[in-house]
Amino acid sequence: MEGSRRGSFLAWGSSAILFLVLFLMQCAAAQQQLSSTDRAALLDLRSSLGLQARDWPIKGDPCTNWTGITCRDGRVTGINISGFKRTRLGRRSPQFAVDALGNFTHLSSFNASGFLLPGSIPDWLGSRVSSLHSLDLRSCSISGAVPGSLGSLSGLKFLYLSDNSLTGRIDSNLGELRELSVLNLSGNLLTGLIPDEFSKLGNLTSLDLSSNLISGAIPPSLGSISGLQVLNLSDNSLTSSVPVQLSNLSRLTVLDLSTNSISGSLPAKLSVLTSLQELRIGNNDLAGQFPENLLSAFAQLKFLDVSGNNFTGEFPRISSRWGVNATDNAVFNFSNNMFYGTLNLSSLEFLGSVDLSGNYFQGNVSNNGMSNNVRLEKNCLQIVRKQRSLSDCREFYSQRGLFFDDFGVPQPTVPPLPNEPASKKSRRPWVYILIGIGSGLGFIMLLLVLIVFLLRRLRRARSGQRGRSLDVGPVPEGDGSTVPKEPFTLSGFGDSFSYDQMVHATCNFNKSNLIKNGHSGDLYLGLLDGRAPVVIKRITGAGAGPHADKRESYAAELEFFRSASHSRLVPLLGHCLEQEGEKFLVYKYMPNGDLASSFYRATASEDESFQSLDWITRLKIAIGAAEGLSYLHHECSPPLVHRDVQASSILLDDKFEVRLGSLSEVHAQEGDQHHNAITRLLRKPQTSEQGPSGPSTATCTYDVFCFGKVLLELVTGKIGIGQSDDAALREWLEQTLPFISAYDKELVTKIIDPSLIVDEDLLEEVWAMAIVARSCLNPKPVKRPPMKYILRALENPLKVVREENYPGSSSRLRNNSSRRSWSAAIFGSWRHSLSESAPMPGYLNNGSRQSGRMGSQSSGGNDFSSSNKRSSNEIFPEPITVTDVERADGH
Repeated sequence: MEGSRRGSFLAWGSSAILFLVLFLMQCAAAQQQLSSTDRAALLDLRSSLGLQARDWPIKGDPCTNWTGITCRDGRVTGINISGFKRTRLGRRSPQFAVDALGNFTHLSSFNASGFLLPGSIPDWLGSRVSSLHSLDLRSCSISGAVPGSLGSLSGLKFLYLSDNSLTGRIDSNLGELRELSVLNLSGNLLTGLIPDEFSKLGNLTSLDLSSNLISGAIPPSLGSISGLQVLNLSDNSLTSSVPVQLSNLSRLTVLDLSTNSISGSLPAKLSVLTSLQELRIGNNDLAGQFPENLLSAFAQLKFLDVSGNNFTGEFPRISSRWGVNATDNAVFNFSNNMFYGTLNLSSLEFLGSVDLSGNYFQGNVSNNGMSNNVRLEKNCLQIVRKQRSLSDCREFYSQRGLFFDDFGVPQPTVPPLPNEPASKKSRRPWVYILIGIGSGLGFIMLLLVLIVFLLRRLRRARSGQRGRSLDVGPVPEGDGSTVPKEPFTLSGFGDSFSYDQMVHATCNFNKSNLIKNGHSGDLYLGLLDGRAPVVIKRITGAGAGPHADKRESYAAELEFFRSASHSRLVPLLGHCLEQEGEKFLVYKYMPNGDLASSFYRATASEDESFQSLDWITRLKIAIGAAEGLSYLHHECSPPLVHRDVQASSILLDDKFEVRLGSLSEVHAQEGDQHHNAITRLLRKPQTSEQGPSGPSTATCTYDVFCFGKVLLELVTGKIGIGQSDDAALREWLEQTLPFISAYDKELVTKIIDPSLIVDEDLLEEVWAMAIVARSCLNPKPVKRPPMKYILRALENPLKVVREENYPGSSSRLRNNSSRRSWSAAIFGSWRHSLSESAPMPGYLNNGSRQSGRMGSQSSGGNDFSSSNKRSSNEIFPEPITVTDVERADGH
């Protein structure tokens, strides 16, 4: 009985334990079960972002089976889609579509870094997702301004918005994020000042605003963020001096202020930053003595970069106490300053790398010192290779009243000549005889040369110089085989300015006046004698010897301006050629710069956002550039090739009228038979650049190809991408050109600039420009249209895409599949005016080859003669596929 009772008790106990286990499992499952609200929000987010099923399977449990989802108590607390791929449908129209985030009331972390989210950050994000602690949107292709509503995320600790295209000012509301620990806005297009409200971010440990367009002074109030450990403000446009208040950042380990326009001296009080490990202040305008106490105080310093400034004085001593704590990998860069005096390299033996190049150190250095990893080029040191010239070093030391050792070599003196006795002089009468004979022969030869010169001038005047084009202008005397050694002896180059005027106009070539470093010279903004602003090209090293190519460049450009004249060329106002090693060309100032820099303009709104050019202005620019190139190709004899057609060479005045710049590369078209003087003058050694037209780029078809890239950039809004490397350019063209079809207008909407707001008629103009661009980008140079017909197409874009002036057609849009109507639609209304024009060499054969496969096709019941068919293709060949190329070539 007792045994039966014990068995019943054990059975009851086992059942109770099993029940308890099942109860606990049910409770755990209930806790893990996702709320219906969060599940619906996840499905909505999955659909709007176009996420793939392998990452978020629709039938799986999001909390356990979805990658990057973190749940707690049945609510979603974290979403990480970093590096995810969209579905094919999602890739067609990617957007910043995250409206579903507003339904996650417990979401603390959202990470989408590296995931494509084109568009702007919605204003509601700061108010509806108030539980966020971390927001990571790095490298997401985000544009627009940083919304001030993010300041409402009171619990936010980490905010990463780097490497996007954010514009406008930094909103001061971000100073309300009192819990923020990391703020990274680097790698954007932010403008304006650094808000003083950032001083309220008491918990901030890292502030990175590098690689933006931020201007103004560094706010001294940043020194009140006591916990700041990383401060990176590099690669901006900051001015003024380094605020001494930064010395209050006692925990600072990284301070990067490099590549700005910061001036003044470096505060010695920064020596209190004993935790500093990296100090980067290179490429600024800092001057004065470098504080010695900094090197002795920075015991933990591993990287120091003060290069590219104006620090002067003797090299600061490095105490042995600092060397004891330093690591072997410490890197110091003092290059490109104005340090002088002698060097003791023994104190640098414990450092990993030291760069002292580009200064004015003198004296001798021991071999022991040279065994260290120390760079000493471009100094004034003895027995060290690649030093400055003797004259440069002498001038530097003499201006400061300092002693210079002349590289340790005493200056040679000329010994006095011994007095010759009169009897010895009398024994050398033959010397005077030879001198007399030589003078006589020289005079006779000079007279003969003068007679020949006058006879040639007389013969040229009688012949009237027939056969030379009046558009090109007179040709200088001589055979023209080389560039004239003294081009300033010629006339017609505008005003002549003095070197002092050039120095005064550019404030002694101040870096703030530098517009850009061109391939043929540096461009400065100048103001001549209080008149209107001008652009001054400074061509250094323009002399004989290794820099002869620069001399030829500016001389050829001068001769070009004397010979060619057109309203679409940038006006040359004058020159300055009096310096031996420097030449200057003065151009009219273009208020809107070039197409590359003016494509995006700041709006008048308070957030200082940017807006791209409207379509009317883009078409105006394309027509203007085509007019300039058409003048060079068809109105100059011989035809001239620009050779540098790109967005940066299309200059714009105050009304966005085009003036072609970058004219130093203009070259007479190779293969032309008119070998006159201007041809030989403009001809240069053949470049090794491999253009789309072959090894030589001095052909008009090369300009057409480059112009096609510019047209495609205007259509897509991707200004400058045409100048990428070959692989990137090829990839861009492969992705873009398939969307340009003469038979389907809607395809082009997939590639046009999303910022363009165009009606139906303007959309047809965009379509037409895209078709013209594709024809210019034909891989076979012989099948690219001549520039004068490209100009006509751009001036009449609707005639490219509509069928007009044909019996039976009423301006029908070209959305059918008739290949014959392609040629007819482009040239139907030009048939009479263009048939009289002689085709460019090489296009006749192209038309003949294609006439066979197009001869039997018609459009709108119209019949054309074979000659008219050829004329259409001769002028503007149809964009063709690979199959068409093979068929045309007989394969």
